[in-house]
Amino acid sequence: MSSMTSAPTEASVHRPHDERRLPWYHLIFTGLTGLLVAIAGLAIVDALSIASAIVVGFLLHLLFGWVYSLVREGPRWAMDRLVTLLVIGAFAVAMFPLLSLLWEVIRRGLTRVLAAKPSVLSFWTSDMSGIIGGADAGGVLHATVGTLLITLWASIISIPIGLFTAIFLVEYADQGWKKTLGTGVTFLVDVMTGIPSIVAGLFGLAVFITLMPDASVRMGIMGAVALSLLMIPTVVRNSEEMLRLVPMDLREASYALGVPKWLTIVKVVLRTAIAGLTTGITLAIARVIGETAPLLLTVGMVTSMNWNMFDGRMATLPTFINQQYRAGSANCMSDSVTNPITHEVYACSISTNIDRAWAAAFTLIVIVMVLNIVARLISHYFSPKLSR
Repeated sequence: MSSMTSAPTEASVHRPHDERRLPWYHLIFTGLTGLLVAIAGLAIVDALSIASAIVVGFLLHLLFGWVYSLVREGPRWAMDRLVTLLVIGAFAVAMFPLLSLLWEVIRRGLTRVLAAKPSVLSFWTSDMSGIIGGADAGGVLHATVGTLLITLWASIISIPIGLFTAIFLVEYADQGWKKTLGTGVTFLVDVMTGIPSIVAGLFGLAVFITLMPDASVRMGIMGAVALSLLMIPTVVRNSEEMLRLVPMDLREASYALGVPKWLTIVKVVLRTAIAGLTTGITLAIARVIGETAPLLLTVGMVTSMNWNMFDGRMATLPTFINQQYRAGSANCMSDSVTNPITHEVYACSISTNIDRAWAAAFTLIVIVMVLNIVARLISHYFSPKLSR
């Protein structure tokens, strides 16, 4: 008799038979209804705008969606619909500034890159040597090279220090004086995380001015040292969290096979956490690559290429953006501008400085995106595979 009794279905266990779920597209209908009612109401009171229509429409969507679900589905699923809409709304609020910023930078920056003179993409292959006034020319090659070099040297300084510090905190600072030292290091890392970027720039400037006789010296390595102060705590904290996620069973299995601790860390712990470590390092690089204040103090600004990190000022994309935007609209006394170095003649544009600033910002975003793609590829190819 018991074998003939069918097992209860999921629907009969979790909800009554008379309770019915609505398709997901019903939320679209309630959303459109709320938006239309909001537009009509705001138009009547003469307060219609895109922002007000979106805000009021979303609030009405919450109300209409909850009431409609309450009538059709019952109070339990109505509350589920309401919370779902609130989560979606919070996600939209968080994404709107990011998407609007990206759209504005791409729209204005990419237009300038594609419309560069004398040829397409010459904005990325030329510098600002001899570009004066409102000359509709020039590029960011010198600033791009400076940014990449300074960030590279900052990474060379920061990644080993940060990674070794994280290994010490996770693998060695477990008892005795090492635990006490680890507690102090953790406190100092937390303090360094909150250091303003201008303070890091002043520190890097003070160190080199103290060591060198010329107080007016500015070099790329000074900027790399200043950026490393901002980068080290991010590398330490991210790497520490990733190393702690490695299961202790893997370490114990390695020790049981007679593998020494240092080799276990290299072959097991770091290999297992490589995906998270790469992501954390990429976040640290993205954290410092757009810093402006430390570079204004330590590196300065030039209009030509400089490959030497230890001699002379260097241009970077953040300082280039700052310089071009501060220059504002150009004064065009005539229709053309002559380059005093190459004697080339360029058209004069009032908005050329602002356009170059937006294009440089777009270039900076492209570099960060490329770094993230490289980090993803490293994580994919070097992280341990679950199966053969």
